[in-house]
Amino acid sequence: MFEGKLIVFSAPSGAGKTTIVKHLLGKKALNLAFSISATSRSKRGEEINGEDYYFLSTAAFKGHIKAGDFLEWEEVYRDNFYGTLKSEVERLWALKKHVIFDIDVSGGLRIKKKFPEKTLAVFVKPPSIDDLKIRLKKRETESDDKINMRISKASAELATAPLFDCIIENKILEAAQEEAHQTVLDFIKS
Repeated sequence: MFEGKLIVFSAPSGAGKTTIVKHLLGKKALNLAFSISATSRSKRGEEINGEDYYFLSTAAFKGHIKAGDFLEWEEVYRDNFYGTLKSEVERLWALKKHVIFDIDVSGGLRIKKKFPEKTLAVFVKPPSIDDLKIRLKKRETESDDKINMRISKASAELATAPLFDCIIENKILEAAQEEAHQTVLDFIKS
């Protein structure tokens, strides 16, 4: 019988977790499938509903909370909810895939707490807060106020790093990707 595992990648916004997760999804031997999170925030740029996120209205998101449909959820920023629908994990396990998450720190730790034996929780750490700010500005997707809000939140998120199973510093992307690949491979084989 297939025993699906959960691989959680969390980090402050701009640390590079999404880039690392996309790299790992390209490694067929890992047998990973991406858990698409639900969110109440608006689409950014070229994002596609059902591929990047399940975009829900705030009212619909709150309805799912009330119904107990989430494995984890968080109001990450005011009126910006993010969460993992239980049905999403069940769908991917039914496909006999290990589930990889690209989610915020709180959500990642909640999944680890619910499934301690099945979950590998990885924290992606930026080299510094200054590097984080530069990366966020280069995105050109958010206002300076939003960037400053993310930077101030990053300090609190960095303090949670020791609660994760491992910390990968993303100073040199290729090295971080290789470390992530080996870490996930070892966990899946265990």
